[in-house]
Formats: sequence, C-alpha cells, structure tokens
Amino acid sequence: MARFSFDLQARDGNARAGVLDFHNAGMAATEIHSAGMASYGNPQRENPSAPQELIVETPVFMPVGTRGTVKALSQQDLEELGYNLILGNTYHLYLRPGTKVLNDFGGLKNFMSWPRALLTDSGGYQAFSLSKLTKYRDDGVLFRSHIDGSAHLFSPSSVLDIQAAIGSDIVMPIDDCAPYPADSARLRESLKRTHDWLRASKEYWQKSGYDKTQSLFGIVQGGADASLRIESAEYCAALDLPGYSIGGLSVGEKNEEFRVALNAALSALPQEKPRYLMGVGSIPEILDAVAAGVDMFDCVLPTRNARNGQVFTSTGKVNLRNEKHASDTRPIDEACECKICRRYSVGYIRHLHKTQELLAYSLSTYHNLYFMKKFMADMRIAIQAGNFEDYYSEWMAVY
Repeated sequence: MARFSFDLQARDGNARAGVLDFHNAGMAATEIHSAGMASYGNPQRENPSAPQELIVETPVFMPVGTRGTVKALSQQDLEELGYNLILGNTYHLYLRPGTKVLNDFGGLKNFMSWPRALLTDSGGYQAFSLSKLTKYRDDGVLFRSHIDGSAHLFSPSSVLDIQAAIGSDIVMPIDDCAPYPADSARLRESLKRTHDWLRASKEYWQKSGYDKTQSLFGIVQGGADASLRIESAEYCAALDLPGYSIGGLSVGEKNEEFRVALNAALSALPQEKPRYLMGVGSIPEILDAVAAGVDMFDCVLPTRNARNGQVFTSTGKVNLRNEKHASDTRPIDEACECKICRRYSVGYIRHLHKTQELLAYSLSTYHNLYFMKKFMADMRIAIQAGNFEDYYSEWMAVY
C-alpha cells in the first residue's frame, strides 16, 4: 500500500496530462509477497516484478478486476500490457473470498500476486445496480447477498475496514447513486447521504490511521442536475481529500445531459487533484470527459465486449462473430502491433468464439486492453503536443 502524489504536467484547453506517483507501492507489494511466501510454506512461488517507483501516466484507463482478476487475463498479461493500476470491487471481494482470507494473505495484492497499484470502489454502485437487494438507511446501505441472501450493512466505517483488508492504494467512500431519471427530492436525498457519509468516512479514515497508507477520494453525485453537481463538488473539495471521483453518470442520461453534469462537477473541483470518472469507458465518453478535464477512467466495457466477440480497432468496432469474417486471414486490426494481431487471424478468432473455446476470451480481451492502453497513451502525447482537438475529432469520426 502506498500514498501517491499527482503532478499535472501539460494542458491543452481543459484536457490534462499528468502523473500519479505511487511512492514505494511496488516495494511494499514485494515485501508483503515475500512475507506471504514464508508464511504459506511455498518458497517456490515466483516473486513478480515490482517496480520501485510506480508511475501511472494520466489520462489513464484502469481495467476492472471485480473479484481479484481481470477476466480472461493473467496478472503477467496485465504487466506485459503496461498496466500499473487496476480496480477491485469491495462488495464482491467482501462476500468472496471475504476479509478473513484477505487478512490471512496480507491483502488482495498478495492474494492475487499483483505487485502494482490497486483502486477499490465502495459498494455504492452495487447498491444502485442491485437495488432489489438493498435498502438505504441513515447509517449505511443494507445489502442482501446475491449469493445466499444474508444481510450485510455497508457503513462509512465498515467499507473502509473492508478496503483496508483488501489493501488498496486508493479507496472510495460509501455513497448513494440515485437512479436516472430521479426527481429533485430523490437527488437531494442522495446528496445528503453521500455528503454525510463522506464526512464520516474522512473522520474514520484519519482516526483509524488508514490515511497513512491509503488515499481516500470523495465522490460527487447530483444526477443530471448541474446545480446539484456543483454543490456536491464544492462540498467534496472543501474536505481537502487526495482526489475526487464523479459518480452516477452514464447510467441512462442523454449525451448532452452527461456533458453538462460532468462539466458542472469539474468546474468546482480543484485543478491540482486527480479527477476520476467512475464506470465510464466508451471511446466517445472518454474523449468528452478528457476534453472537460478528467484524468482517470474505469469500465468493464472493453473486457466484457471482448468476451462477447466485439473488439476495438483503428477503424471502429468489429463483431468477430459475423459470418463475413469466417475466412478472413487478416489480423483483427492491421494497424495494431499487439501480439494477438501479429499472430492470429480474424477467421481463427471467430472460430474460437463460435465454438466457445476459452482461448477466444483471452485473445480478444488482450487485444482490447492493448487498444485501450495505446489509445490513452496517444491521447496523452496529443495533449502534450497541443494537438488534442485534432485527436478528439479523428477518433470521434471513427467511433
């Protein structure tokens, strides 16, 4: 676990290029891993590469590892692709494997053999997406497990305790993500809960000592209401946290509502802190968000779509299951230099998908995450060169 510093290096309009420096994050992970090998009597386990200085360049896309794995890929694959920061899901990890197992292993990084940085959400989105299994209370969210129906209260303190057991570097507070559409009363209720819980989270984060090793982000809510977004962002900014998240967007609102609400939130957040747009990962949404001043993104879209046979290319999205690809000897993307495109044909990968061979999921996922990594890296270069507007227009025309 490690704290980070954020250095804003370049701007082109509102678009930003920066660096998250996780101080000794790799070293800490290596030390935990080594201690774990001694404890578990398995000295043969390979010690993964752990960079002494862990740098995450922004804008950054973070793959989602819901249950301690980015589906269809190994941790070696993620390292090979150059990802230094991934996500874990607090709700799912709490249910399985549970905090006892995570504590026994010294945290999720050691459990999954991941020596780089880790961000976890709080369960707030699961309260939204699993609404039939949840009940909001003043002291938190009462969940009914989707596995066995057992009851669990996620409170401002308990979600931070869970994330301490996980050992994530960046942690999120419990929040209330209102559905779309929601009336003004529901949005106001969401803001009050989110703000009350955030203040309680910060107090507990500092009192428990978690602030020494983990960075707490505030979460801005407010639905599609620009004035509420500004109010929420101002409240979060006044708490002077290491970074800020924007939640509750891309949940059904129109594109223009998305842009207005996002810009309103960003207008009231500090320039010198990282801004994280939660759960957003389509190419147009990322482009619009970076143009507005967002630094961090996560989404299951590239990996989920890959498992369903849809891949991203320099000329747009491709459905690998289409009949027209059956005898196609070309790679997924002739402009792509990933190891999948250098070796395998579209026709072969289509065959794997049609026959539901497991290799189909790993090949397609690897390609999509390579695409996302390069897309973000090239965007960063464009911002530094003052060419972001051209980059934006080029990719909007494709996607």
